[in-house]
Order: sequence, then structure tokens, then C-alpha cells
Amino acid sequence: MKTQDTYAFGLDFGTNSCRSLLVNLQTGEEVATSVFEYPSGDLGIIVDSKDVHIARQNPQDYIDGVKRIIKDALVQAHSNDKFDANQVISIGIDTTGSTPIPLDELCVPLSLNSKFSNNINALAWLWKDHSSIEEAKTITETANKIRPEYLNKCGGTYSSEWFWSKLWRLSKVDTEVYNAMGSFVELCDYLPAMLTGIKDTKAIKRSQCAAGHKAMFNKQWNGLPDSEFLNALDNNLSDSLNKLYTETYTSDQSAGTLCNELAKELGLSEDVVISIGAFDAHVGAVGSGIRPGTMVKIMGTSTCDIIISPESQPLKDIPGVCGIVEGSVRPDHYGIEAGQSAVGDIFLWFVNNLVPDSYGKTQTEKFIYLEKAASKLKPGESGLLALDWSNGNRTVLVDTQLTGLILGQTLQTKAHEIYRALIEATAFGALTIINRIEDYGVTLEQIVNCGGLATKNGLLMQIYADIINKPMLVVKSDQTCALGAALLSAVATGKENGGYESIDEGQKHLCSFRDIAYEPNSENGKQYKDIYTLYKKLHDSFGTAEWSGSLYDVMKSLLKIQQASKQG
Repeated sequence: MKTQDTYAFGLDFGTNSCRSLLVNLQTGEEVATSVFEYPSGDLGIIVDSKDVHIARQNPQDYIDGVKRIIKDALVQAHSNDKFDANQVISIGIDTTGSTPIPLDELCVPLSLNSKFSNNINALAWLWKDHSSIEEAKTITETANKIRPEYLNKCGGTYSSEWFWSKLWRLSKVDTEVYNAMGSFVELCDYLPAMLTGIKDTKAIKRSQCAAGHKAMFNKQWNGLPDSEFLNALDNNLSDSLNKLYTETYTSDQSAGTLCNELAKELGLSEDVVISIGAFDAHVGAVGSGIRPGTMVKIMGTSTCDIIISPESQPLKDIPGVCGIVEGSVRPDHYGIEAGQSAVGDIFLWFVNNLVPDSYGKTQTEKFIYLEKAASKLKPGESGLLALDWSNGNRTVLVDTQLTGLILGQTLQTKAHEIYRALIEATAFGALTIINRIEDYGVTLEQIVNCGGLATKNGLLMQIYADIINKPMLVVKSDQTCALGAALLSAVATGKENGGYESIDEGQKHLCSFRDIAYEPNSENGKQYKDIYTLYKKLHDSFGTAEWSGSLYDVMKSLLKIQQASKQG
């Protein structure tokens, strides 16, 4: 057993950038970090003016990014004379998802082939690409008819964000790329394969997290959807099974060791273990200390909610909850995934497009002013009510074609009142998710929050506590996804090689909370309970086909609540 300090890298590949975190596995110290902004497209996203639903990324950005963030972090770490790069024992990776990439048979992205260099379909299909809406709809309809069990684990509706929708869309819009690819590979599987030097797509170890959530992989039906189902969608689609996989792995397992070429370039040992990749939210939940009874909310441009439940206990399928997968977060536990398609993105849209310069000249100044002014308002005082669907609804309606709404504005409405209403809308959306999960027998004792919104926006956290009526804890680390990736890689390495014996041991070393906790305000909670009733009316009327009733009272009720709030 090694007696000197050992270190692990966590690499977090987000929507607009990637970052590294180098952590001391004995002390828990976060030694170094580095960020690489994707240079391609607009904030790393490549779009098409002919189709607003397209969102792609350049795989070269991932390749350049992984090298840059490791090298830069090592430079920082070397400022400490006690650090030696040979003490780095492992690298873990998390990414967005579903973000699959067409690779050739040698594991090279097709977009790096000169033949396809200007072909948008050869790029990575980013999670927020919704160009396959019709394909997702047909997958849902077909599964409902002949394979309803496929949908039971993903909330009853298959999404255009997910693997099969995108693969089917690719096969229809670009047969040349589809036929040329060796496989369609999730980003979280591609990066470990690149780092370990794998040159055969069939040798890539696929993530249980990615496969179970987005590719409908489940041992109950022996893996991926069967050829009969795929043929029912498209006679050619079942051919893709020959390009895919039959086995998956949990994220505490090894994908291999760092290849010789990259070891030399990065200045690391070839013995460095690369763990199986996974999606960012699931890894971030591990880095946040998740356990049964805890919901971890990863709060950023969108929000993902993660819960785990022991496999030893029965768990019902939960309608509208997009992922229930064995081992997607921790081995021997069901991972339950939910979330909102836009949270931080809603606030950014508002500030960048609608907030006047009188609130500040820069984006930062505007956010500071908005939070200060909005914090002076009481619940209901704005007279406004919003729906948090500016990028569709991920849970519990699972409908990408829903849009946002702000109701109740008058000629006296101010920007900070709208800002508070937008925060409240995202909190109401979060409460709707929690209610659905608890209605199906999952007990939630506490909410643990991480991500930029949780650490920077105290007003938002307090509003969430008041509306959800549970304390809001905030994780100490600013990099919980990267921290979770590092932790999992240390488990994959093993205690005998300087890593951890288990995830529990790793969490004891690395996971902690900030001193501040946001406690529910009972008086605010009473007021929000009334407003939530109106929110649910809007939610059900616009979001469900079966709803029947009247919206006649909503505006008038908001005015009554506003008047009562102003009068104290």
C-alpha cells in the first residue's frame, strides 16, 4: 500500500466548457483546477439557421480541452514542491448527455475526417439538440403499443434529447455519415476510450449510466431494445445493433490505463487508471455525498435531480420521471433522475434580452441589482406567475414543445418583479417533481444543492426552501461533478494502489457542506402554497391533454394575493 499522498483528476465536460479538478485523496484538498472554453460555434454550440432545434459540438474541442485542463492543473500543482506528477493515480470523467458522436471503426470522430469536416451531422449531437422531435414521438407511440416496459423506466415518454431519437434521425437525414460510422458513442464513453488509446469501437467499455438512461438498456430485456422493436420503427434501424454493445459498466470500474502517447504528452504515468465515464449529474451526486433519502439538485443552466434507492427495496416505476436505472449513480442502487430543462438559462435570457441598462451596465451588475431588489419583495407582491418551460419540460410532462409564460404583468410591472417570478416558477417546477417522486413511495429527508446557482444566489435558495418546505443544504465544493469523477476513479483504482475501498470511504474524505443552510420560512410558505395552486392549474391546463376546467380565476386570484401581500 502506498504511504505517500496520492491524487486523482476529475474532468467535467459541460455544455460550454470543460474543467479539471486535481484532488488530494488523503486530505481532501482541491489542489488545482483549470477551465477550457470550447472555441467552436457560439459558446461551444454549433447551430443551423435552417433548423432551430439543432445543437452540435466539435469533437476537436473535447480533444484539445482534455489536454489543456490537465496540463494547466499540473502546472498549478507543481508550484507545491511536495507534489510529484507520479502521485496522480487516476482520472475520472463526466459529461453532458445524451451527447453521442459518430465515430469511425478506429474510434476517430467522423468530423475529423476531411470528407466530413464541413458536415454538421458528423459532429457531436449535444444533449440539447431537439432536431429529432418526430422520431422521439414515434418511439414513444411504438413502445406504448408493443414494448411498454421500455417506457416504464424513462417516465412514459421518450425524449428527443436521447440516444435512439438522435441515431434514428441521423440515419434518415444523412445516410452517408450513418453508413460510414463504426459506432454512435456517448461522449462519456468516447473520452475514456481516447485516453486509454482504444482503436476499435467494439472494445469501448460503455457506461451503465448513459446506456440505461438514454439508450433504454436494461437487463430485464437483455440489454438494448430488440431488433423487432427497432424494425417496427425503421427497417434499417435494427442494423445499428451490430455497431453498438451488449455489456455496460458502472462508474466505479476501470476503463483501462492512460495510453503511452498521452502519458508522455501530459507528463503522467501510464499506470494512471481511467474510470468508466458517466453523465455529469449522476457523478455530481456522488461528489455531493448522496445517500438514500437525499435528493441532490445540480443547479446550473438546467437542473438535474438525482435520488438513489437500494436495489434490495422494491421501487415503483414513476410516470414522468425520465430515468430509473440500476447502478447509474452507485452500484447496488437504483438511480432516479429528474430535472428541469432550463433554470439558469431562463435568468440569463431575461438579463441579456429584457433587463434595462438602468439596472446595470454589465450582466453581473444587473444580476446583483435584481437580486437585491427582488429580495425586498414578499411572496405574491409582484402579482406575477410564470411557467418554467422556456426550453420545454423534462419532468414530469416530458414535452419539449412546451414554452414559457409570464402572467399577471401590468403597466407598473418592474424587471426585478419578473426576475423573482421566474425564480419562483423554477421552484414551483422543482416542487412538482418532488411531489411526484414522493407520491410513488420515495422518501426525501433533505435536499442537497450544488452548482453555480446554489453557491451564488442566496435569494433563489431561500425561495426554494420556502416553496419546497425543506431545508436547502449547499455542498462545500464548487466542483462537485469533477469531484465525484475523481472520487469514482479512486475507487476504480483500489485502496491497495492509493485509492479508496468504496464510495462511502471516498465521500468521507472528500464531501462536506457549507456552514449556511436555508431553512423554510413558514409564513412565506403559506403564501406560496396558495400561489402554487394557481401554478398547478396553469401547469396542467397547458401541459396535459386531459385537463378540463377554467383559467378564469387565475389573474384575479393573483391580484388578490398581490393586494394582500402589499397590505401585509
